[in-house]
Amino acid sequence: MRGSHLVFCNPLHKEGFCRGISSKSCVDAQVGLLRDTVIALVRRDGADLSARQLGVFLTCYLNDGGHTVRGLAAELNVSKPAITRALDRLGELDLARRKVDPMDRRSVLVQRTPKGSAFLRDLRTIMTEASGGGKRSAKRAAA
Repeated sequence: MRGSHLVFCNPLHKEGFCRGISSKSCVDAQVGLLRDTVIALVRRDGADLSARQLGVFLTCYLNDGGHTVRGLAAELNVSKPAITRALDRLGELDLARRKVDPMDRRSVLVQRTPKGSAFLRDLRTIMTEASGGGKRSAKRAAA
């Protein structure tokens, strides 16, 4: 995938999450962690994000630099209208906002918000808690 930052197992190996298990089991553990995280997000109060909205959100918050609709569309390999719809929803939830680029008024910049930063902190907490159970699942998958 062009521009993909997905590296199987390496981030989890640093924490010992996949130490001593096969690559397939590690991927299975990651999928389990994703499942547990999504379930925790669905169960909490507040609006749910679609996979596309979450992808746009995480790209804006985890990748440094200014983000534009055009740039996000290219990075995620989706259409500009799809990015616009995702940003509409993120804006409704105050997780991101758009601002006209003062250097090029034809371009719109995507900005982070305090509520979006809090959501990312919550997401990290949820994933940390889910990975505690995920270690047992990964070891079970290796057995």
